[in-house]
Amino acid sequence: MKKVRAEVRITGRVQGVWFRQSTKNTAEQFGVSGWGRNNSDGSVEAVFEGEESAVKSVVEWCKDGPELARVDDLQIEWEKPTGEFDRFFLR
Repeated sequence: MKKVRAEVRITGRVQGVWFRQSTKNTAEQFGVSGWGRNNSDGSVEAVFEGEESAVKSVVEWCKDGPELARVDDLQIEWEKPTGEFDRFFLR
């Protein structure tokens, strides 16, 4: 299976609505590793690594996020995976 890495930045109403924790839960369901964090500008940033189909599924989920979220924009940068993560964690 092809491994990929996606670095994403999500803007909108994405803080204070369980976005990071829901992202962690979704990543774990798909077996994707990496990290997620809130940024001071109100956005959420995340890095996902894993099998291509699994990472794409998590990125697709981020386009809507949890029920209380409102995603205005999602920027994605696809990069070469580093293999540095063994799980998904929150920063």
